[in-house]
Amino acid sequence: MAAEACMAGGDSAAATAAAEPNPAWTESGLCLQRYLARLKALQLDPDPSQAPGGENVARRRPELHLLFDELMSETCGPGGAAPWGPRPEVSIRRRQRSVQYLPDLLGENGLLRQFSSPAETDAERKRAAIHSMANLCLSLPGQPYLEESYRELCFQAFLSLLQSSKETEVDDITFCMLLQNALKGIQSLLNGGKMRLTQTDLLGSLLAVLKKCMFHGLPGINIEMPSILYPALLPQYDSRSPIEHEKLEQNSVKLSGNRRKKPKGKPKKGKPEEAAGAAKEQPVCAEGSRVEKPSLKDEFSQDRDSKMTNWAFSDKYPSLAKERLPSHAFSWKRISSSDSEYSDAEGGMQSKTRSFQAKVRQGALTCFLSAVKSIEKKVLYGYWSAFIPDEPGIGSPQTVSLMTIALKDPSPKTRACAFQVLSSILEGSKQFLSIAEDAIDHKRAFTPFSVSIASSIRELHRCMLLALVAESSSQTLTQIIKCLANLVSNVPYNRLKPGLLSRVWNQIKPYIKHKDVNVRVSSLTLLGSIVSAQAPLPEVRLLLQQPVSLGMSDGTPTLLLRSGAPEWRREPTLVSGEPLLAPEKMPTEPCWLLRLCISLAVLPREDCYSDSDTSCLSTVSAYEPSPVRLEALQVLALLVKGYFILAQSCLLELGEVACKCMEEADPSLQLHGAKLLDELGVGIIQQYKPDLVADQRVPIDLVVTFWTRMLNGPLPAALQNAEHPTLQTSTCDALSSILPEAFSRLPDDKQILCITVLLGLSHSENPLVKAAASRALGVYVVFPCLQQDVMFVADTANTILNSLSDNSPNVRAKAAWSLGNLTDTLIINKELMGQSFQDEFSDVLLLKMLRSATEASKDKDKVKSNAVRALGNLLHFLQPCHIASPRFSQPIEEAIQALTSTVQSDATMKVRWNACYALGNVFKNPALPLGEALWTGKAYDALTSAVKSCKNFKVRIKSAAALSVPSERRHYGTPKQFSQIWDALVTALQRSENAEDFLEFKYSASLRMQLCHALLRLLSLAEETDLPDIRRSVIEQGEIIRVYMLQYMKSGAEGEEAGIGETIPERDRILERAIEHVRRVEEASEGCPVKRGMLAYLEDLLKTHNCSTEFTKA
Repeated sequence: MAAEACMAGGDSAAATAAAEPNPAWTESGLCLQRYLARLKALQLDPDPSQAPGGENVARRRPELHLLFDELMSETCGPGGAAPWGPRPEVSIRRRQRSVQYLPDLLGENGLLRQFSSPAETDAERKRAAIHSMANLCLSLPGQPYLEESYRELCFQAFLSLLQSSKETEVDDITFCMLLQNALKGIQSLLNGGKMRLTQTDLLGSLLAVLKKCMFHGLPGINIEMPSILYPALLPQYDSRSPIEHEKLEQNSVKLSGNRRKKPKGKPKKGKPEEAAGAAKEQPVCAEGSRVEKPSLKDEFSQDRDSKMTNWAFSDKYPSLAKERLPSHAFSWKRISSSDSEYSDAEGGMQSKTRSFQAKVRQGALTCFLSAVKSIEKKVLYGYWSAFIPDEPGIGSPQTVSLMTIALKDPSPKTRACAFQVLSSILEGSKQFLSIAEDAIDHKRAFTPFSVSIASSIRELHRCMLLALVAESSSQTLTQIIKCLANLVSNVPYNRLKPGLLSRVWNQIKPYIKHKDVNVRVSSLTLLGSIVSAQAPLPEVRLLLQQPVSLGMSDGTPTLLLRSGAPEWRREPTLVSGEPLLAPEKMPTEPCWLLRLCISLAVLPREDCYSDSDTSCLSTVSAYEPSPVRLEALQVLALLVKGYFILAQSCLLELGEVACKCMEEADPSLQLHGAKLLDELGVGIIQQYKPDLVADQRVPIDLVVTFWTRMLNGPLPAALQNAEHPTLQTSTCDALSSILPEAFSRLPDDKQILCITVLLGLSHSENPLVKAAASRALGVYVVFPCLQQDVMFVADTANTILNSLSDNSPNVRAKAAWSLGNLTDTLIINKELMGQSFQDEFSDVLLLKMLRSATEASKDKDKVKSNAVRALGNLLHFLQPCHIASPRFSQPIEEAIQALTSTVQSDATMKVRWNACYALGNVFKNPALPLGEALWTGKAYDALTSAVKSCKNFKVRIKSAAALSVPSERRHYGTPKQFSQIWDALVTALQRSENAEDFLEFKYSASLRMQLCHALLRLLSLAEETDLPDIRRSVIEQGEIIRVYMLQYMKSGAEGEEAGIGETIPERDRILERAIEHVRRVEEASEGCPVKRGMLAYLEDLLKTHNCSTEFTKA
C-alpha cells in the first residue's frame, strides 16, 4: 500500500529532502521542487467509497514506484558512489528545512518508518528510507539534535536491519548498501553525543551486530553470532563450527604459479622449494617500489608446540620463527594489496561485490570506534574477550577477533580501521591491565583472571608483530605502530615475564629508516613508549645497554655529534636470537637509541631526498623533517627521564643538542630543546638525593660546567623571548632544575642573571610565564646559598604576594606553593640564625604575608592546600613583640580560625592534612597564648573531631600528631579540655580498625602508633586534677589500651607514615618517664587509692612489656 502511505503523508516533501544526495547531483537547485511537484500530482483526493486496494490506487502505484526509482537512481546509483552520502553539514542544513515534516516521515504512519520496516519487500525503497533516516540523524556542534523519541526509533530501525539476514531476492551489492547506511545512521547517533548505551541488552545487541558486520564478506570467515553479547570474562559464541573451519581450508586462496599438490599424507615441514616458491611473491608498497618482506607459506601448522619452520625468513627473523600463526593469517597478501573499488585485472561483479563488502567492514569498524568512545571504560572492558584475542589452548582453533581482521582482511583501509579501534580500546586501559600477572607460574585447578589478561596481552604482542612484518601499506603500517605504542604504554611489564619488549624493540628497528615520514615518526613514538614504560625496567635497561655493534651491520663506533654518515642509516641486523650481555659486561659507549635520537634531531641526513612526501627538491631541508626531529627529541627526553644513569656519560653532548635546538627558528624545536634541558636538570637533582649512591652521581664540577655552558648559550635569549611565551615557560622550568650545590658555585654574574630574569618574568602578562617564574622563585628560595639573604627573601616574598592576587587560578596555585616554601625558609632561618634574622625581616611584610595567606586559604583547593601550610609556618615564626602588637591580634585570630575551619571542612584530604600539620606548627610557638586564648578550644575541637571521625587515616594521623605537640600542661587548657582530648584519642584507638575505604587499612598500624604516642605524651604532662578522668577511662577501656600499647612498644617500622621515627628503646624511655611523672603526681596526692590506680596500671603495662621482650630475646 505504498501509494496510500505516501498520500497519508500529505505534503511530505521531506521524503525527498531527507534522501537528497550530494550537492553535485542537484546543481540547478530545482531537483527537490521537481520531485515535490510530481509527488503532489500523484496525491488522491480522499474518497470514502474507494476501497483501499481499489482501481484508483492500483493505477497510481506504478507511477509512484517510477518516481521513487528515478529519485533513487540519482541519489543511490553507481554515479553516487560515496556510500556515506552527502557531507554532514549539507545533510543537516536540509534536515533543518525538513523538521516540520518529521511526524510525516518518522511518525506512526510515516513514510520512512513504513519503508524501512521488515515488512518492506522492495530493497531499493528500503535502502533509500534507511539512507534518509541516517541523514536525519547527522548532527554538528551547535545544531539542534533529533528528538529523543525519533532517535530511538531510528536506532531500532538500524539495529533491526543489521540483525536481519540477506533475503534470496536481494543482490549482494544492495544488501551491502543497506548495511552501510544503517551503520552510518548508528554512527551518527553515537557521534552526536546524545545516544547513551546504558542498557546492557541494548549495548550487547549493538556489539553483536557490529562484530558480525566486521567480518562481512571476509574470505574464509563465516561466524554465527548471538543476538546479544553479555559482559563476561570468557570468550563467547564466536568460534567457528567444524564445517565452517573445513570450508575455510577449502576456500583459501592459492598462490599464483604452478604448484604441485601435496600428497595426502603427513605433511613434511620446511621444504626448501616451498620456501623459495613463497619468496617469489613480494608485496608491492603503495609508492610502487618493492619492499623486502618475509614470505609466508600457504598453510601453517596448528600444533601449538611445533616450531614455525615454514617461515621462509626464519633465519633473518629468529624472534618470529617461534611464533605460531593462525591458519587464516595473511591470506590478503596473496589476494591484493590494493583497496581500489574496481580492479581492472579481475573486473566484473565479483570485484565490485568485494569492494562493497570491504566498505561494510570499514563502516562496522568505524561505527564500533564511535561506540568505544561513547561507552565507559569499565563497561567496555566487560566485553574484552569478545574482541581481543586470547592465547588458544593446544589443539583449539583461533577465535575471531579484531586481530583476525588485522591479519586477514585484504583491504589496507580495513586493516587500518581495525588497529584504530584496538588502539582506542587500549587507550586508558592501564588500570584494567594492571591486574595482569604471569611472572610466577600458577599451578592451580583454575586459571586466575590475572593470568587470562596476561595471556591476552602476550597474544596481542604476537599478532601485532606478525602484522607489522607483513604489512606493505604505509598508512596501515603507521596505525599498527601507533597501536603498538598504545599497548606498550598501558601494559604492566613489571608484572609479566620479560621478553615481550625485547621482541618489539628488535622488530621496530628497521622501520626507523622507512621512506614514509609517518612510519618513522610512529616508530620513534613506539620507542618512546618502551623507554617510559614503568621506567626503569631491567629488560629495557639491558636493551639500552646493548652496544651499537649489536644493532649495526659493521659495528664501527662513531663519535657522538661528530660522526659522518649516521650509523642507524645502515642496514640493521635483528638480534632477538642473540643473548643479551650481562650487566657487568656492558660496554661504556653510548647506547644505540641515544645515538639515533641525536642523529635525527641535530645531524644532517645522508639521503636528503628519500622521503615519500617530498614534492620539490628545492624545498627539501638538509635535516630530517620537523615531525621526525620533534619525536626524536621527545624520545631523548623520555630516555633521560627514565634512564638518566645511562645518558649521564653524554651530559655535555646532550646539552649541546638542547642548545642547538633552542637556536633553531622553529618554535617547536626550541620548546623541545628546553624540555630536554629541564629533564637533564631534574635527572641531576635526582642523583643527588641522600638515599642514592654517591659514586654514581655526575661530578659537581661537571654539573657546574654544564650549567655555565647553558647560561652562556641560547638559554637567556629564550627566557626573554616574549614572542613565544610557551618557550619562556619551559625555560623557566629548566632554570628551576639547577642543582642547588651547583648554583652556589656558578659565577656571580650567572647567579644574578638567573634571579633577575625570574623576578622580571614573575610580572609577565602571560599567566603561563608568570606561574612558571613564581614556581622557579619558590625553588630558589630554599637554596642554602640564598635562603639566608634577607633582601632576596624579601624581594621574592613581594613578588609571590603579587602573584597570589592574580586572576589566573594556575598562577595563584604556583604562588601559594612558593609562599609555602618561603615560609619554610623563614622557619629554617629562625632555627639557624635566631633573633638576628627575625629582627631584619620587615614586620610590615610579615603582616602582609599573614593576611594574604589567610585570604588564600579561602580559595580553591589547589591554592588552599599550600596557603594553610604557609599560615602554620607564619604563626610559628611570630615573635612575642608581634603577638603583643595590636596590629597583629586580629590577623592572628583570623589565621587560626581559617585553619580550624579548614580542618572541619569538606575540602580534599590533602588540604585537611596540611591544615592539621599547620596547627601542629602553630602549637610549637611558645609565645602564642595557647591554652588561654579563646581560639584554643576551637582548635582542639577541630583536631579531636578529625582524629575520631575523618575517613582518611592520614588526616587522623596528622591530627593526632598535632595534639601531641604542646610541651606544657597549661597549653592544653582546663581539665575538662584535657579530658576531652584524652577521650578522643582513646575513641580513635578503638576505631582504628574501622575504615570505610579498604585502602585505608594499610595506615591503621601507623595511626595506632601515633595515638599511643599521643596518650603517653598526655600522661607525662597530666596533673592531679586530670588523673580521675584518665582513671575512669582506663577502667572502661583499659584492656583495649593495653593491647595497642603493647603493640606500640614492640612494633617496627609502622611509625614511618606517622613521622614519629622512634626506636624501641626510645619508646621504653617514654613509658618510663610517664610512669615516673604519674608516680610523683600520685605521691603528692597524699596516697588516695583511687588516684594510685593509674600508676599500678602503667607499672603492670611496663612489666608485661619487659617480660615479653625478655622472652623474645631468650
